[in-house]
Amino acid sequence: MRTTLRSAFTWTAIAGIVLAALPTMAITRLFDRDPAHYRTGRLFRWWGSLVTYLNPAWHLSISGERPEDPRRPFVVVSNHQSFGDIPAACRLPWEMKWIVKKELFDAPVFGWLMRLAGDIAVDRKSAESRAAVFPKARNYLDKRCSVMFFPEGTRSRDGRVMRFAKGPFRLAAEAGVDVLPLAIEGTRGTLPKGGWRFDTDCDIRLKVLGAVSPQGRDPDALHAEVRSKIVEQVAEWRGVAPHLVDAQAPAPQPEASDPHEENVPAGGEEPVNTVRSGARPPADS
Repeated sequence: MRTTLRSAFTWTAIAGIVLAALPTMAITRLFDRDPAHYRTGRLFRWWGSLVTYLNPAWHLSISGERPEDPRRPFVVVSNHQSFGDIPAACRLPWEMKWIVKKELFDAPVFGWLMRLAGDIAVDRKSAESRAAVFPKARNYLDKRCSVMFFPEGTRSRDGRVMRFAKGPFRLAAEAGVDVLPLAIEGTRGTLPKGGWRFDTDCDIRLKVLGAVSPQGRDPDALHAEVRSKIVEQVAEWRGVAPHLVDAQAPAPQPEASDPHEENVPAGGEEPVNTVRSGARPPADS
């Protein structure tokens, strides 16, 4: 009952934030002459970040080195555990244009806010739509504004880090900008995939990992290094080996046993050949 009431309160707060954000963002966009509509987008993130303050079940800590210049563009990538990742990342003190699934853009009011902020819609079922994301993202990078990807493409159901799409890393290599990895942990309980209840008290951790330059790396190497950094950080938080949080890690193989050892008794002595009862012993030669 407590969880249901708390969830209802949080959704009511989110609805209030969305409705309050619309007129303020519309006015801000009207006077925002920045080519990337930086101020409008930043205001949207501020509204989004309020969710982390209004939900009494969320306890968020942010660590790592934040970029000194908020207008230095990065391709930002993060693992994705739940809806809670979004307001948590909105607490970061710089603007990023988010690549967001088309279904959210189609939502009344919320979709309007994302359009005002300049976020980029993608229809995951359309190859043409997916391809169109990267020229739009490159345009923002050229205007000194970062772009934000969840390269897993969807929320993880079991909390492990899934396969990363390689498009964001090709974009970084082509644009000559660094990739900025984010690691997020603890948001799975905020709103599990397919649910509406904010189930538990959640200690959420968000860390800005060191930027990775594309210089001297091809997109595949860049992809592998960045994903490895995120996997290792999540594993460190959980206190487990990295392969246990990596959905692409091969399953550990059982150690091969020595067939000779299997026939040795527990005492370690070789088995003694005995004559079966009633059998004649071999004749002397």
